Amino acid sequence: MNTSPLPRQFALDISHTPKASLENYLPGKDLALLSALQDLQKAWTQPGIAASSNPLNQRWIYWWGPEGSGRTHLLEAIGLAAQTTGLEHFNLNPSQPTTWVRLEERMGGLSQGDLPSVITVDDVDRLDERLVGALFRILNQAQASKAIHIFMAGNEAPANLKLREDLRTRLGWGLIFQTQVLADDEKIQALEQAAKARGLVLSPDVLPWLLNRFYRDMPNLMALIDALDAYSLETKRAVTLPLVRELLQPK
Repeated sequence: MNTSPLPRQFALDISHTPKASLENYLPGKDLALLSALQDLQKAWTQPGIAASSNPLNQRWIYWWGPEGSGRTHLLEAIGLAAQTTGLEHFNLNPSQPTTWVRLEERMGGLSQGDLPSVITVDDVDRLDERLVGALFRILNQAQASKAIHIFMAGNEAPANLKLREDLRTRLGWGLIFQTQVLADDEKIQALEQAAKARGLVLSPDVLPWLLNRFYRDMPNLMALIDALDAYSLETKRAVTLPLVRELLQPK
C-alpha cells in the first residue's frame, strides 16, 4: 500500500474545499450522535431559548473513536453550526494553548449569561498537565451554567483516558458516544459525496482502486480527493485511473 505523502507539487489551495458540516457528514453507525447534534442545531435557531430548560445532558457531549472515525469533522461541524446561528464559538485543541487562556478569561461572563455559547475541545487525550487543569476549571464553570454547550472528542472512552481521575469523571457527566470507522462501501459513498460537492466527476474504478492501494483512513482519502481536484483542473483532464496513477507516481 502506498502511504507516502502526496507529491508536494500538488498541494492544494483549500479555499474552495467545502467546510465540515452536519449536512455533509456520512454517519454510518454514528446516526444517534449526528441526530443529537442536529437537534441541538435546530434548538439554537429558536428564539428565546429558556436556559432553565437546558439540562446538562443536552449541552455536554463527549465522543471518542479511532483516527479517521469523524471525530474532528463533527467538532468542526457543530462549531460551524454555532457560528452560523450567531452563537459565540471557542475552539480548543492541544496545539493552541493561548486560546485556552483567552477562554478562561471569558468563562465568568459566559457562565453567568443566558445567551448560549459553544466550546469544542479536540484531542482531549493529548492534553498536557497545564491544559488538563484548564479543562477541569472550564468544565466546572460550564456545569454551573445553563447556557454553555461543550463538545469534546478523544481517542478513548473517558474511563480509559490517561488523564487525572477528576477530569475523567467530569468528561462523563453528559452524553457519551463512540464514533465508528466507515466500512469500505460507506467510505466510497462519503468520497463520492465529497467529489460531488467539488463538482468533480470520478471514473467508476477510481475509488475502489484507491481503497485497495492507497490510504484507508478518511482524512487522507479526503486530502487525495482535493489533490485530484487540483490536478484535474491543472491538467484539464478527467479523473480516471491513469490520471490517479500519474498523480501518485513518485517523482
